[in-house]
Amino acid sequence: MGRRENLRRKEGASPSEANLRDRYHGWLQHHRLSAADSLLRVLDNLGPSLLTWLVIGIALALPVGLNVSLDNVNDLSAGWDSPAQISVFLQEGISADRGNQLEIELGAREDIAQTQFVSREEALAEFSTLSGFADVLASLQKNPLPNLILITPTDNLQGSSVSALRESIQGMPDVAEAVLDMEWLQRLNRIMELSRRLVMAIGLMLVAGVLLILGNTIRLAIENRRDEIVIVKLVGGSNAFVRRPFLYTGLWYGVGGGGLAALLVSLSLWYLEEPVGNLVLLYGSGFQLRGLGVMGALNLITLGGLLGLGGAWLAVTRHIASIEPR
Repeated sequence: MGRRENLRRKEGASPSEANLRDRYHGWLQHHRLSAADSLLRVLDNLGPSLLTWLVIGIALALPVGLNVSLDNVNDLSAGWDSPAQISVFLQEGISADRGNQLEIELGAREDIAQTQFVSREEALAEFSTLSGFADVLASLQKNPLPNLILITPTDNLQGSSVSALRESIQGMPDVAEAVLDMEWLQRLNRIMELSRRLVMAIGLMLVAGVLLILGNTIRLAIENRRDEIVIVKLVGGSNAFVRRPFLYTGLWYGVGGGGLAALLVSLSLWYLEEPVGNLVLLYGSGFQLRGLGVMGALNLITLGGLLGLGGAWLAVTRHIASIEPR
């Protein structure tokens, strides 16, 4: 009796294990078939699919391209990032001796690391060499350049402290004007920060637009296959079973749009590479445009695929539930 009961238990457990294994293989096979069938349906309607890919690609390429441009500007400005320097232009009547004395007085301050006096004659000679207008400048009856003191603050001075130092020097009677040479770079950094926020806002709006486009495309696909959905539900197909092909359809639309966006960004950077290279050569810079790269392109394709799945999920969840056999 004990042997027969054990045999019955073993025989009773085998169909259960086979059933679970068959369900898993069936589920996996349906995923494969759904992915292949949805891809074939997308490729069969190549004209509308290309339009959908193009709309998604442009919507994704705009914020990504702007962000890549900002990254390149940030890389370029990083090469200019040096310790702040204050250029102190002296009054017109101040002599070179008084300028040297003022340099010594400023160099004795604890918040100033280094000073350099540049006489108006030295400034004119340097300007003539660098500008290439030596003949024109030699014909001038009077030197238009003032005496100058270059001041480098100590390393512990940052931001508002450097501005406070400039204002204190500006108030000295022998000083005509004190210019903080890094102010333009600080303004550029503030503009960059604002630009990134604008790109983020534009990107979020365009992503919402991509979701709406994909949702509407999947909704039309559902309406075109309404009769098929009804038949599948009549024979016992679940909402998850019906939903699967449409999710893969959204995935293929998103992946295609992301790939096209990566291509558009790469082509735009390639088109700008030569004029940008010619421009930076005039300034003696070795800067080169930085593109998406392989990982950036893969990330963009992945983002497109995730947006495709998200848009398809929203559309399918809403519309599949409303289609029931009568």
